[in-house]
Amino acid sequence: MRGNPLVEFIGEVDDAGKQALLGGALALLFPIDWPEPFGLVMIEANACGTPVIAWRMGSTPEIIRPGRNGWLVDSIEEAVAAVAVIERLSRATVRAEFERRFTAARQAQEYERLYELLLQQHRCGSGAAAGGPTISAGGEALSRMRAGLGRSGSGPAHARGLHAA
Repeated sequence: MRGNPLVEFIGEVDDAGKQALLGGALALLFPIDWPEPFGLVMIEANACGTPVIAWRMGSTPEIIRPGRNGWLVDSIEEAVAAVAVIERLSRATVRAEFERRFTAARQAQEYERLYELLLQQHRCGSGAAAGGPTISAGGEALSRMRAGLGRSGSGPAHARGLHAA
């Protein structure tokens, strides 16, 4: 790849450099072939208003809303076709979708909602200790909680959260 005149190897970049690269890109290509549990770079691209073309694998169907913040594909041919129509997506809509679903404020709202539910269970005497049902954050919610825990800072790399479609 390094010998290809159409490929420029940049190397590692800091947060500001990442924002500049993602913000100036036509799209982010995300050709994964494993069950990615979250895919933070997709959120970072969307925070910059950049749509994502992602293989339908792992968490990508939870993050990408086809026609709103990117396209999901199942083959190289579909990815090529998505590149051809990617400019039809509004970068403002991509950013708005990020704002609606993945900001730190949204994450805080979801944590607050979860804590309220847990408090309500505790007050009612329900839950595992009482032999009743418990609230469990599994799958999608748990992946998002883990992705958001223990991070600080600003910018797209740090502006993420839980999501409820």
